[in-house]
Amino acid sequence: MKKVLKIALLSVLGLVLVVGVLVWLEFGPFVKGALSVEKLDDGLYYMEYKGDDGFDGLMEQGGFENADQLVSYVMGFLSKGHYKPEVNTKKEGFGCSTLTVASPDGGVLMGRNFDFPSGVGVILHTIPNRGYESITTFNVEFYGFGDDYKPEGFSNQYLALTGLFVALDGINEKGLAIADLIAGDSIETHQRTSKPDLTTTAAIRYMLNNAANVGEALELLNGIDMHSDIGAAHHYAISDVSGRSVVVEYVDNKMVVTETPAVTNHYLCDAKHNVGLKEGDDRYDRLCEKYDQTGGVMDVKQLTEAIEAVSQPEREGFFGTVWTMVMDLKNPSVTYYSRRHFDKPFHFKLSQPNGK
Repeated sequence: MKKVLKIALLSVLGLVLVVGVLVWLEFGPFVKGALSVEKLDDGLYYMEYKGDDGFDGLMEQGGFENADQLVSYVMGFLSKGHYKPEVNTKKEGFGCSTLTVASPDGGVLMGRNFDFPSGVGVILHTIPNRGYESITTFNVEFYGFGDDYKPEGFSNQYLALTGLFVALDGINEKGLAIADLIAGDSIETHQRTSKPDLTTTAAIRYMLNNAANVGEALELLNGIDMHSDIGAAHHYAISDVSGRSVVVEYVDNKMVVTETPAVTNHYLCDAKHNVGLKEGDDRYDRLCEKYDQTGGVMDVKQLTEAIEAVSQPEREGFFGTVWTMVMDLKNPSVTYYSRRHFDKPFHFKLSQPNGK
């Protein structure tokens, strides 16, 4: 009898071990990513992910063209098809600013403020199975998820892996830096041809995964149908290690590229130049003035001070600047500041263990 029980117990243990191994093989990278979450400051978290980022499968199925489809795909990917949620996202508006300059040592720096009505930022350091390593940022409240979704507790940390498909800014190992900003009006972009579909924030991940410079990023954008996130017009600030810096805008569903070191929340292309300028909003002029004063050359301290000067304080109904980042494109790395805490820098590097 004891022998039979022993054999049965060993059989059960063996089965549990096999099941455990299979589950780990399927979900292990996700679990490791979720468990890597670290709180850095009020409203700012850091996490790492290494493995299949799901983008190949996404592009094979033709992408997605709205936030609800995006979240449905993401939840299906993270659950390996075991969970299909009903999704109803809501729309929010935001404003931001960027400035790209040369550094005294021959490098290139890009500063960026992300301004939003509310916000919890998640920094995601990704090393995909295929594609370039990157560091990106995602706001968990971008789709109206709310404070309940800040990455604390395993379930919310797991959900933070949504950032694999949704980025608001970031830099990759080749020194390509991209930021998403609201443009000058609320006219959405919806290109509908036979090309794969991507939303604004998903396209940032797509570019950082596959492009080494501005030219390659523009080629990728030409190869997809763009769809606006959160019911608004967007434009991209894109810079690379050569010093090229552009804004990509969409007018009548056509992509327009304009060379510029500074971008805020109005159009810069000739067709809609200055559409979106608000009375009293002089952030763009102030950034351009700083750029001209230095001849477009600043060190990290100067750029940080320039971008800090146009950061937004909290006011009623508007959170202000949720995070600020200063990216070094020549030595791919980024320094973050949460909620205008410019005395608390958090520095991360690419192409090395842990990114720190």
